[in-house]
Order: sequence, then structure tokens, then C-alpha cells
Amino acid sequence: MAASPSDFDRIKPPAPGSGKPPRSVVDGIFAFPPNRDILGGTAYFIADSDGNILVDCPAWDETHRDFLHMQGGIRWLVLTHRGAIAHVRELQDAFDCEIVIQEQESYLLPGTTVTTFHQDFTLTAHSRILWTPGHTPGSSCVYHQYQGGVLFSGRHLVPDRQGNPVPLRASKTFHWFRQLRSVERLRQEFSPDTLRWICPGANTGFLRGRRAIDGAYEKLAALDLDAMRSLQPTL
Repeated sequence: MAASPSDFDRIKPPAPGSGKPPRSVVDGIFAFPPNRDILGGTAYFIADSDGNILVDCPAWDETHRDFLHMQGGIRWLVLTHRGAIAHVRELQDAFDCEIVIQEQESYLLPGTTVTTFHQDFTLTAHSRILWTPGHTPGSSCVYHQYQGGVLFSGRHLVPDRQGNPVPLRASKTFHWFRQLRSVERLRQEFSPDTLRWICPGANTGFLRGRRAIDGAYEKLAALDLDAMRSLQPTL
């Protein structure tokens, strides 16, 4: 569920611990359990020597708060799309973190100090954000260059039933053809040597116990974007 202005009129303490701490994906990267406050979305923690990064919002509970404190807190909270917003002010108050969101969706965070960007944004020497519009106007991905290259794709790319990364044309997709152009941009931006993994922000159950999509660039390169242009939206 996306945040509304009323969400920021009250600051809630974290709920009791869920008993489900984040799981390691690859060294230095952790995936949180799907968060029903963002329609089952998956948030990720990146341990970065220049400042830890939280990609999207995990459930706000004691287990996750304590995990983040044990990791040394967070420097950046990156929101990959409007549907990933939940308990942003609580996270910022707890960790004094900087919130980053693409400029077209910053209006969804009234009364909150945010950093916006237009095209791309550098977080650290190892991590940056790429604007990949289509799913929503401000949809973006986070790229982390360690471990062969990891792309945190939000809902721009999600696993299909075979666990392969695909753009999903939903009834609420902002602009399908622009989303396909964003996929093409990623194929031009990276290579098999720079993009090994994709950590999707939704549909992670289709990974069937795997923590990320391996062989990411090759699977992106295999997508038939011409055929996808004629796809009808799903519900």
C-alpha cells in the first residue's frame, strides 16, 4: 500500500518482532520477507563501505529495526517506485537516513526531507540509481557493482513462473512502451561481465528458494521485446 499524506500525521513505533529476519542473498546483501504494506514487495539491505543502503521499505517491526541497527544503520533509503513507500518517516527518524526517489514521485512524501534525481544518481563509489520509467513514472533500479554486478529491479523487472526476469504489463502500468525502452537501456548499459544478478522487488516466490536471479544479463538479452509490444495487460 502506498503512503498517503495521513500516514505522516502520526509516527508509529515498530510492531513486535516478526521472527523472520532478513536472509542473506550474496555476501553483503540481505532480502527482507515480503511486506504486505507494499503489496508483498521485497526490500533489500546493501552493506556498502561508503554508507549502507536500504532498497524499498521492509515491514516496520522490531526484528527489522534491530537488524538494521546491528548492521550499523542505513545511510540511504532508495524508493524504486511509488508502490514501495511505507513507514518512510519512521525509518528516517530511526536512522537519520537520506531518502532518495525519482523527482516525479517525490510529491507522495509530503513533509519529509527527500533527495530527488532526474536521470541517474550516484549513491556511493559502488552503487548508483538508474531511472527506468514505465511501471510507474518514477520507477528506477539500483545497481551495485560487487559480486559480479547486482541490479535491484523493484517492479520494473520481476520473475516469471520459470524464474526469469521480465517486465510485467499490468492494468496499472504507467507506460508499457516506455517500460520496454527501459529494459533496452539496461541491456545497453551492462554486459555479462557487469551484471550477474537481479534482485526483484516482487514475485520472489517464483524463485523457488533461490535468493536472486543468476545469469541476469544473458536472460535480459534473451527477452523478445518486439513480441512483448503486443502483450495485453494482466489484472
